[in-house]
Amino acid sequence: QVQLVESGGGLVQPGGSLRLSCAASGSIFSAYAMGWYRQAPGKQRELVATITSGGSTNYADFVNGRFTISRDNAKNTVSLQMNSLKPEDTAVYCCYAKIHSVLYYDRDYWGQGTQVTVSS
Repeated sequence: QVQLVESGGGLVQPGGSLRLSCAASGSIFSAYAMGWYRQAPGKQRELVATITSGGSTNYADFVNGRFTISRDNAKNTVSLQMNSLKPEDTAVYCCYAKIHSVLYYDRDYWGQGTQVTVSS
């Protein structure tokens, strides 16, 4: 079984920073792409950022330079450094990975999510 486990969520004041991390475990050959999505109550899930194994990144427009995604290919981990956080960033953030493993050539996996709350 491949599993994604997130960490780093919590409560932060507006303008503050958080760093989210996600580790993929299992018999993994490679993670073609990893990233972060988020979903606020009553809203659709939306992409935050993705990064390929080659280091190509993609960010949602609302990020506006505030976040940075990175990964460690050897460890199959991905991180999201979030700065200048706003109340509207409050959501459950889920880790995503497209993984080539012992069992599957290409399969999508999702973490359980970590809560990020931006409030005074």
